[in-house]
Amino acid sequence: MKILIADDEKLARLRLISLLEELDSSVEILSAENGYQALQKYKQSQAEIILLDIRMPQIDGLQVAHELLKFDNPPAVIFTTAYDTHALQAFEANAVDYLLKPIRKDRLQTALTKARRLKQAQFQTLQKNLSQLNTRSHVCVNQGADLHLLAIDEIIYFHADQKYVMAKTAEREYLLDESLKALEEEFSNKFLRIHRNALVSLQHIEELHKQADGQVLVTFHDFKETLAVSRRLVAKVRQCFKDFKSKHLKS
Repeated sequence: MKILIADDEKLARLRLISLLEELDSSVEILSAENGYQALQKYKQSQAEIILLDIRMPQIDGLQVAHELLKFDNPPAVIFTTAYDTHALQAFEANAVDYLLKPIRKDRLQTALTKARRLKQAQFQTLQKNLSQLNTRSHVCVNQGADLHLLAIDEIIYFHADQKYVMAKTAEREYLLDESLKALEEEFSNKFLRIHRNALVSLQHIEELHKQADGQVLVTFHDFKETLAVSRRLVAKVRQCFKDFKSKHLKS
């Protein structure tokens, strides 16, 4: 069995490694210093269980868990944390466990036993609970054979082309393993659907430009490309953009 430890604190990783070796010397142990490494090492190793710290820089444990659920056979996730906050209550009813630091050996053993019994239905419960927490600050994209963490604020728009979704930034575009509908639901406060195949970032919109033929185009700040607004969505897009500008002018 392979177990992956993801924690930005070296001493925490070493303690878990020591405890795991005491519990089962046959276990293969891998470690990661942050959420990005955790995703990369999981992709390479297909570890069955991940001990995942919640508070990590750039991409936290909750966001990593969200990304892991997209794999065909996601690992069992055990959250570890020094903070007994209200966010943990979302997982108390699930077989996915969490451990409070400092972690005791007997408590770790119990969590591992529960993780090995995890079933797909319980992953679906976890996914539902994750969707009720704050939206992600990054999305996981494909860059060749590697995974890359892309900040939401860098994305100008998402575009669907047949079965693929691309995230466009000022520098380049990235391929995502997510549906446009799911992205729209999660980031509805930041992105606006302007067409059946496009979501645009409200903060990047410069203006809505109406052409002589009546077609409305979205123009962006410091970005030459424009996107057409579906005629049936023009009124909604105008109102949403107006509300967004008004809200941010007040703040």
